[in-house]
Amino acid sequence: MASAQPAGRARGWPWWVAVVGAASFLGLGLWAMVDPESFFDQIATFKPYNQHFVQDIGAFNIGLGAVLLLALVPARPDALAVALVGTGIGAGAHVVSHLVGHDLGGRPESDIPLFTATAVLLLAAGLVQWRRAATSDSTIRTGSASRR
Repeated sequence: MASAQPAGRARGWPWWVAVVGAASFLGLGLWAMVDPESFFDQIATFKPYNQHFVQDIGAFNIGLGAVLLLALVPARPDALAVALVGTGIGAGAHVVSHLVGHDLGGRPESDIPLFTATAVLLLAAGLVQWRRAATSDSTIRTGSASRR
């Protein structure tokens, strides 16, 4: 069910924490994905440097930021939709990390398809849940369905 904030109501500090958290996680995550050496040199100076792990950190930060950002959407349907889509975005970034670093080790021939399938399933389930919850909420708001 949508949990949009009533019009005219002031946003409290939890909303602002979510905004700052989303921006921080997304910014740091994108930095780690795009320029892992710079991120390591400036932020994550835990030796030894490992491009793959720094980019994985970026991918997971992007997922965390996406969950917070989606939670701020005024007409979001429900927590399950937000969680599935947000983690699907993080999982998709993780696939990118493995595509970029396919020559850095691991088992790219099995890892990449597995991680891709996981991301696609999370995103697909999230979008189905988002649509289902939005449709259900719309039906309830218009009075077309009996309340449970």
